[in-house]
Amino acid sequence: MLVEGVRAVTEALDAGANGRFAVTSPRLGHTSGGSALATRLAAADLEVHTVDDAELSELADTEHAQGILLVCSEPRSSLDLVEAGVRLLVLDGVQDPGNTGTLVRASVAFGLDAVIALEGTADPWAPKTVRASAGMAFRIPVIQARLLDAVAVLQRAGVPLCVAAAVGEAVGGDLRRGGFALIVGNEGAGVRDELRDAATSTVSIPMPGPAESLNVGMAGSLLLYELTKESGT
Repeated sequence: MLVEGVRAVTEALDAGANGRFAVTSPRLGHTSGGSALATRLAAADLEVHTVDDAELSELADTEHAQGILLVCSEPRSSLDLVEAGVRLLVLDGVQDPGNTGTLVRASVAFGLDAVIALEGTADPWAPKTVRASAGMAFRIPVIQARLLDAVAVLQRAGVPLCVAAAVGEAVGGDLRRGGFALIVGNEGAGVRDELRDAATSTVSIPMPGPAESLNVGMAGSLLLYELTKESGT
């Protein structure tokens, strides 16, 4: 997988990502934090290829490359991590890489144990998604699973399934005190019926203003704050 940008590459290295090789260009030395990263790469047991800025731009996924690309092994996690008391975010068909990355980043910020990405969700390890997470994807297990498999494992472990919806209950103290799996859905269609049927609760964000809804990245982040604030995270 490709990791791009000073911040994302630094986070990947800090989290112990299995780097295969890096590609740098002179622009790295003129980027904030770039000189320190270049020094770190030179001292690491990692193959580094140097090209000119134009060549790196051809390889990069971004329009304005920062002079650093890292190719590393894709982290793999499984549903075996699910057990009673865990706090999880489940992404059900969240198609936009920016939203997916934002929600992964929020999951790290609020101290969750893992993220489960169901089919139809943007690839959590695509370059744009990793950038949107600010490299935080390397700080938390991200499990890619099928809906029915995930529901079966969550129910077997006794993890409450909490669906985010436009109309629902306020986040309660009982849910905060135990483990939970917060499920956020597709930007247009929302959470699939199979998950609604399996859910133990439905929650929403009270909005006294005239806005009809919130971006799924923002809504999911606010709900995670509410679900974890009593634990001090």
